[in-house]
Amino acid sequence: MALRARRPVNNDNEDKVIEISAQMQGSLNFKDPVNLKINGDFTGDLDTKGTLTIGENANVIANINGDNVVIAGKVTGDIKASKMLVLMPTAYLKGNVTAPKLNIVEGAIFQGHCNMTGEAPEALLDVSEVAAYLEINSGEIEELANSGQIPGKKEGESWKFEKRQIDSWAASGKVK
Repeated sequence: MALRARRPVNNDNEDKVIEISAQMQGSLNFKDPVNLKINGDFTGDLDTKGTLTIGENANVIANINGDNVVIAGKVTGDIKASKMLVLMPTAYLKGNVTAPKLNIVEGAIFQGHCNMTGEAPEALLDVSEVAAYLEINSGEIEELANSGQIPGKKEGESWKFEKRQIDSWAASGKVK
């Protein structure tokens, strides 16, 4: 495995560079800003600060949370970028995207849904979290969602809710 960390002469956290040129799996979580570049295969979860670059020869199967994400290789998984996502001409992305800024360079392939927000993405609540928040039985929340009476979206077999929409719905007097 080739894992290199280079620290420049100045101590600016944005200039920390980590390159991964090997096959890895697991979770990578960075609390401080780094410039992370993945050139090999990675499977798992990525939670980064700073800039994450997926190299042209990389194959990544992961859900990615980051500030700035640049993809030149192949990625399968959902991406939440708090600042910007760039898909280079050699990029292949299969997954859903949430980002305030998106740059898709000609030649890139993107298969999925895109939600462009002007702010950092809001965490989604599941049925049990909405039930606890509204002090309503989980089964009733599920029934309301299935009948379209409460704002939510189905992701696979489960329901997801935006707290902001739940607050508006509850304020409108539709809660029993």
